[in-house]
Amino acid sequence: MSIRSATSASMPLDEAVARLLAVSPVATILVPVRDGIGFVLAEDGVALTDRPVEPRARRDGWAVAAGDVTGASPYAPVSLRRPPPWVEDGDALPPGTDTVLMPDAVGADGDIVADAAQGEGISRVGQEVARGDVLARAGERLTPLRALALLGAGIETVVARRPHIHVVGIGHGSASAVADWVAAAGVRVTSSDSERDAGAIAAALRVDGADAVFVVGGTGFGRADHSAEALARTGRLDGHGIALHPGESAGFGRIAAVPVLLLPGRPDAALATFLALGRPLLARLSGASPPEGVKGHLTRKIASTVGMSEIVFVRRTREGVEPIGGGDLPLRRLILAEGAVLVPPEREGYPEGEWIEIVPL
Repeated sequence: MSIRSATSASMPLDEAVARLLAVSPVATILVPVRDGIGFVLAEDGVALTDRPVEPRARRDGWAVAAGDVTGASPYAPVSLRRPPPWVEDGDALPPGTDTVLMPDAVGADGDIVADAAQGEGISRVGQEVARGDVLARAGERLTPLRALALLGAGIETVVARRPHIHVVGIGHGSASAVADWVAAAGVRVTSSDSERDAGAIAAALRVDGADAVFVVGGTGFGRADHSAEALARTGRLDGHGIALHPGESAGFGRIAAVPVLLLPGRPDAALATFLALGRPLLARLSGASPPEGVKGHLTRKIASTVGMSEIVFVRRTREGVEPIGGGDLPLRRLILAEGAVLVPPEREGYPEGEWIEIVPL
């Protein structure tokens, strides 16, 4: 049974976030660039060399000195003493050339029938990447494009963070979705299932090597809900019942220094709790920089209860951002969500047409 009643005072969301995030980022690791794609970088990635290191062709064609073919056209062809060399995209430019003409710039008799500006069709030294360029910053996720730039600039390894998060499912299918949301943050995820009794849950909470544990289900205030009791028995329960809708039965605490987040099993409440508490915890452990907000204007108003933080799920339309609902949202509606709006507890909502910040899913 829950160790807290449904009528007990709920903890404000801001306080819950501050207490849950009172942890340090995990230790850094050194990994090969390609193996680190998706991880959060702990140090800037700075180019060690220029790319290219010498002028190269940016297209297939004829390598020439632009000054030798100025004004060339079908009506005023230019004859060169030597036929221009053919180059492929990426080839080093032959000595004495500074431009690559299009393939049809040389006529059947070998005359030049088109000109080009100096430097056209080539990559100059350092044009792609210059030595000293910051190609990826600490706190950013390493993307495939950033990895490509790093490798091209002579960087073979990166310093990153990759927390280990263990997800415990308490007889609820939402646990698999939570594990997927966690994995999308670039962390290592393991998972297990537990029976609903407090003893089984307490045993499942003891995970060697985990940097955080997410428990999905069993957070309510009924006789069959024992997640909070299990955490209190195994470690320390810091809060059970958050002023968050949906997600009122969420909780959190510690086992030694390892943070534990209790997420409700209902899909809409699980997602709301993950967005409001889980994702910030992952960012803290990873050392991730806060994402830039995306804004849009509401196509209809959002109503909310003062004193309660509320997650309202939204989707984008041609007209703007359309609310699709908050608490008690059926799965057939939840799957339409493309983002969410966090309404702070001091507001009664937002009027139609207001520009609001959207949390991406």
